[in-house]
Amino acid sequence: MRGRLAAGFENNRGFSPDQASLGAAAKLTKRSNWPRLETNEQLGLIWGECQGSGSNPYRVAFDTRDHGYKCTCPSRKFPCKHILALMWIGATAPASFDRVDQTPDWVNDWLGRRRKPGQSPTPAAASSEGKSIDEASRPDESAPVEDAAAAERREAAQRKRAEDTKSAVSAALDELDQWVADQLRLGLAGFVDASSERCRRIAARLVDLKATALAGRIDELPARLMALRGEERPDAAIRELGKLVLLAKAWRAAPDDAELKRLVSTSETREQILANPDALQVESDWEVLGEKIETRRDGLVSHATWLLDLKTPTPRFAVLLDFFPASVGRRSGAFAPGDRFKARLVFYPSRNPLRALVAERLGDVAPGAWPAFAEGSAGDPLAAYSTFQDGAPWLSDCPVILPAGAIALDEKGGAWWQAANDAHGIALPVADLVNQTLLGLDLAATAALWNGARLELLASQSSIGRLDLS
Repeated sequence: MRGRLAAGFENNRGFSPDQASLGAAAKLTKRSNWPRLETNEQLGLIWGECQGSGSNPYRVAFDTRDHGYKCTCPSRKFPCKHILALMWIGATAPASFDRVDQTPDWVNDWLGRRRKPGQSPTPAAASSEGKSIDEASRPDESAPVEDAAAAERREAAQRKRAEDTKSAVSAALDELDQWVADQLRLGLAGFVDASSERCRRIAARLVDLKATALAGRIDELPARLMALRGEERPDAAIRELGKLVLLAKAWRAAPDDAELKRLVSTSETREQILANPDALQVESDWEVLGEKIETRRDGLVSHATWLLDLKTPTPRFAVLLDFFPASVGRRSGAFAPGDRFKARLVFYPSRNPLRALVAERLGDVAPGAWPAFAEGSAGDPLAAYSTFQDGAPWLSDCPVILPAGAIALDEKGGAWWQAANDAHGIALPVADLVNQTLLGLDLAATAALWNGARLELLASQSSIGRLDLS
């Protein structure tokens, strides 16, 4: 297989759409960019998961027999840089691939749907002229060597930009405080009715003052309010306005705090997180609980993939967060609800570490039931939420594992999670419509997101097996 791949990659330079694609592929050949690399030599297949700019890796597959390929990235170049990088690794470092006998379901699905060409898929019009693998491999020597004085000037400019950004964000938070005071003075009922226009205006102003992350949060507030019942909206509005005030106050006290900068202005890059020696790293077995996909008003799609650590005595969660333009349509994710895998995750620094990156994927894990987590705070299912809020009261969604219970409907058709055998009869409202087949079913444990008012169900363990509820 290596011979076929090497011949196809090293001698068939016309396979690459242009020299720029080869250069981009060269930068992706580091093993750290690929949480997963596997091969089935009998079938002549190689595949992997390449970490892009988001949290969910792109799924990449290549057939060494006829040069068929598949990648879930939105690139309009064929083949894309991820395919070329996968071929490059296969041709030059085949030992990087784990040899397996079973292909993943997504590879099998691709094999079943693709049309087998009758000849080499290399485009007839493709040409190797102007494209060189040696040139793509060569270090970039176009940048001049920077002398000490130039380096000092560059660092001084960076410090000045950072101070300018800090000053702009401080001014943005001053305007936010005044805006919140105006909404309270005018009355919450009026705010709820006019929230779309009012939030859009202050969000635009915050963008101008470089508080872009905070602007996005405020821009999404009207949609969250409209998803609630009319009588619930004023309470939800005052809670969110209070969280914004707390976040602004916390930022002023610690403007260089990584978590606060991420929530107010901009986030770190993947490279910065992986290079951070203080970032929490956890190697364990993980299960994909579910997904939360939302289209935002700024034209981006937020794709959150929630994971559960299967090796801790008390529940520990992680979320892989990805953003991409809504114009590219629904993207295939690297994970599906119910998937289990062993991996090393690196968490973004925060008071309640949740957002993470998959630094290295180490293989799949056999399916099974969730572990029997120890109950905290005398069995209070929302004890984790109280701790979550104590650490960072400006946050909303807290993942929880609920004990045994069931789903029931009230007289208005609203869904509630009801604890089983609970002397106090605790019941929590469910945010979305639920499948009618869930009603009355005994749920041994349920994973959900609690925001202080509603549950968003992710998954449950029941007598009939695992249930995907997201």
